[in-house]
Amino acid sequence: MRRTLFLSIALALQVTATATAAEPSRLAADAIASQPLDMALNALSRQTGLQFVYNAQIAGNPRTPAVPAGLTAEAALDRLLAGTGLRYRYLNADTVTIETASAGNEPTSGVVAPMAVADAGAAPLQASAGGVASSTQNLETIQVTGSYSRSLEQAVDLKRANIGFSDSIVATDVADFPEQNLAEALQRVPGVTIERNKGLGTKVNVRGLPSEYTHVSINDLATASGSGGRDVEFDMFASEIIQQVTVQKSPTAADEEGGIAGSVKITTARPFDYKERKLVLSAEGAHNSISEEVDPRFAFLAADTWGDWGGLVSYSQSRRTNRTDSTSGINFRPMSRFLSASGTRGTQAQDVLARDAGVTITDRNDTDETNLVVFQDKVGDRVYLNEQDKWGATASLQYKPSSTFSLTFDAMLGGYDSTEDEYDAAAYSASSRSTLDTIHEYDATTLSEYGMVVLRDVSYTATQHEMLSKERINRTDYSQYSVALDWKGQDWYVDAMAGYSGAEKTSDFSNLKHVAYAPSRTRWTGRSGETIPSTPGGFDMYNASDKYLFEAYETTLEKVDDDKYAAQVNVTRMLDLAFLPALRDVKFGARYTDRSKQRQYGELKITGPTAGSSAWVNTRTLADSPLQSIGDIVPGGDYTIKDLDWQQVSNDYARRAFRYDGFYTPFDAGQFYQVDEKVMSLYAMTDFAFDIGQVPVNINAGARYVDTSVTSFGYHPIQRPDGSTGYTDTPVSKDGSYDDLLPSFNLTAELAQGLLLRAAAAKTMMRPALTDIAYKRTASWSSYRFTDGNPELKPTYAKQWEVGLEKYLDNGALFAASYFRKNIDGVVINSFTGVVEDVAVYNANGTLNGIFDFDVYQPVNAKGSYQVDGVELVAQLPLGMFHPVLEGFGVNANYTVLDSSLAGESDLGIRTPMPGLAEKTWNLTAYYENDRFDARVSYNHKDEYVESIGYDMYPIWRDAYGQMDVSIGYRITDNIKVSLKGINLTNEITSGYTMDPSFPTMYEASGRRISLGLRADF
Repeated sequence: MRRTLFLSIALALQVTATATAAEPSRLAADAIASQPLDMALNALSRQTGLQFVYNAQIAGNPRTPAVPAGLTAEAALDRLLAGTGLRYRYLNADTVTIETASAGNEPTSGVVAPMAVADAGAAPLQASAGGVASSTQNLETIQVTGSYSRSLEQAVDLKRANIGFSDSIVATDVADFPEQNLAEALQRVPGVTIERNKGLGTKVNVRGLPSEYTHVSINDLATASGSGGRDVEFDMFASEIIQQVTVQKSPTAADEEGGIAGSVKITTARPFDYKERKLVLSAEGAHNSISEEVDPRFAFLAADTWGDWGGLVSYSQSRRTNRTDSTSGINFRPMSRFLSASGTRGTQAQDVLARDAGVTITDRNDTDETNLVVFQDKVGDRVYLNEQDKWGATASLQYKPSSTFSLTFDAMLGGYDSTEDEYDAAAYSASSRSTLDTIHEYDATTLSEYGMVVLRDVSYTATQHEMLSKERINRTDYSQYSVALDWKGQDWYVDAMAGYSGAEKTSDFSNLKHVAYAPSRTRWTGRSGETIPSTPGGFDMYNASDKYLFEAYETTLEKVDDDKYAAQVNVTRMLDLAFLPALRDVKFGARYTDRSKQRQYGELKITGPTAGSSAWVNTRTLADSPLQSIGDIVPGGDYTIKDLDWQQVSNDYARRAFRYDGFYTPFDAGQFYQVDEKVMSLYAMTDFAFDIGQVPVNINAGARYVDTSVTSFGYHPIQRPDGSTGYTDTPVSKDGSYDDLLPSFNLTAELAQGLLLRAAAAKTMMRPALTDIAYKRTASWSSYRFTDGNPELKPTYAKQWEVGLEKYLDNGALFAASYFRKNIDGVVINSFTGVVEDVAVYNANGTLNGIFDFDVYQPVNAKGSYQVDGVELVAQLPLGMFHPVLEGFGVNANYTVLDSSLAGESDLGIRTPMPGLAEKTWNLTAYYENDRFDARVSYNHKDEYVESIGYDMYPIWRDAYGQMDVSIGYRITDNIKVSLKGINLTNEITSGYTMDPSFPTMYEASGRRISLGLRADF
């Protein structure tokens, strides 16, 4: 028989009389879905604070009908027990027993209301009460320690109880699954896919839309991010400190706006989530198959309550060393690169095309013609070493003197430090000194429908060979603080929140660049591409350090500060109107947010031993620095993609040797921006509950009014009369504003026992990207053109609807299918918006070149709309419901198929899916567990999709990717569990291609990750 996490059972009753009157009627604020009785009583206990005495062996566990929101505890119990042959009895003001209708000496019809209570010194209850008390001595404690199947059941409970479309994962699923961060935990949710970088999940896509289309909040606070835009970097969150995540796909008026794709709502734990003292400790060591490093991971949680107070702290720290070997960068480059060049470079390319490929170019400057002949841009072999140090902590202090009032302070802190070393041996075919020498093989058939010719195997006159040592150091500090109040009266509920969320991120990048020019031959191979020497004059690019000349040590520095303040209050009035009994409540509220994001960026090239010196350029060689074999410079040994080895300068040495004393990277005024955004939101909504025949129906309807004001700052370029250029002394600001009314409607109807019809419709919005509304300006003095940000941008809107059927069975089984459609309009594009007249332009010597009108280009909201359609299928099936021998086995699966009317923006007219949109995604988890042992195998699959459009012409595809993860656990004692987990067990490869699989662009291996952990729970 299915059991809930805790059913608030009193095992020992000592019923005494008191002189006080019974407490006022308690209210069930939220609707309770049709479900087994034990689960329904659990939900009612949470809402009312009542304790239930319930012997499941005697009373059974019948399925109860749905209960609408707003009923008193007595009315809710009447509805739950109707037709079950059970009744309830108050043993005192806080304790209720559920028993068969014939128990005791009371009549068998009806229920027993709260009993009158005598003096405190009176004798215990007689007769029936005593009978109940004696029967409770051997009551079963309905309590389940953390398990994967239980987490799935809880997620189903949340899905069923929610008025809109949503999916959740809960603590056991998040913290005890083989995930490296929160992003990877979320990929198990139907309709959710993730973006991976070097084998690690980083960002979340809901229903195929870009990551910035998703709104993210933690404890009801919109999440600050270290990115320059609105998207959230999920890899900075440790999964261990998260209690629950819900992906809300259809909003109510009470939900904060900002996500067209959906909202990811993250909740951390609070002390009163646990009924007793709680202490959890875990430690883990993980091994990466390529780096061969073992990384530690540690976490703990401690929670306790004392009287009306409770406290909780949690902490997680982990280190990750991941090596990725890759051959990549082999994208198309249009032949205009060579043909439009002046002198012999252009004419030779034209002659070689005619001689070796039979391609006649009539006009070398006609890009409509030259863009249809393509060659390989850059071929490289790369090794990445990514080292991450991540920590996260939460604290919660809760004051809860009764079931009707609580005051909670929550804090969440974190740090995410990442250092990525990249070592490249690359050949840049399209160098500014080169042109075609010989075409050994060309392909005029594969892409003939587009009229394209692909040069597969080519010798070039002066390929730019590069040895690059790149270092990316990111430091992110995250903090969030909030205070929440909840109060429940007899007819009024009030909850309020005020808080702050902030992130600071610094990104320090450097690139030590050595180059050599020589003839070479570049061609596609089965996996990617390769470059080999040409004769005469060629050389082995992997073993000629003395031929590579120092070009520059390039540095960039970016700093992002994101601060968000928010306050919200929600008020609910419960209603019981004789003339309109279906109207259960009215809810209204307000939210104010104040956000400021500032971004600074700068870059500098070091070309000598002191500031301003260029003494090293074309004089210092790669051989003048200490070199290490690529197999020694990073852990793990030899390069795994090809039988290659080469020597490079380590980034540790480069940082010490090439950054002279007093070096710093100055911020560029032209790259600065600050966006201040203030939002006032008001909403009102109502809930209806009624029956149509035998069908219970619940409706939520409302509207949200949003008023947004924006002030954006940025420096604008100027040209001085002496011909020099610069920027305004202070940032230039510009304001923007908009207001919106966002209606929403959600409906559920229980067509039959456990069969739920769900429908939703809403207007949603996504605010413009901060980089688009940033009021900074760039100038092209020779083209007479300004490019500005646009603080007056309006949001992108979606009108969406969804309908679905969900079948809930006993033991947590679920089958669900839904169809959704989103009509999205106001997508941001760049466009000509106006003219700045009479701009003086000076020559370099200070003479006046002339007075010109400058065209202005800005991001604008495009006219028209596009459509995204999708189907989601979910199946959750504990197999023990079919046969006892299958007890403990189960399957959890979901499948999503998407279609979009938006085509990729290819200047060649090549129709592609919306970038980032995978047509099909699916997840499958098979599991087994008993009291001591559990095992899970999970496979996540994402179809191929267009990653980007090279040069706005050539679609670059990412191949379909599937990954298998495994978790095995054994509980040594009731409190100690050992686990073995594996990520990417089959060692899958990330790959891609340009337009056709025969033109591969990347082949990237990040290896498998195996971990051994120990967890103690007290």
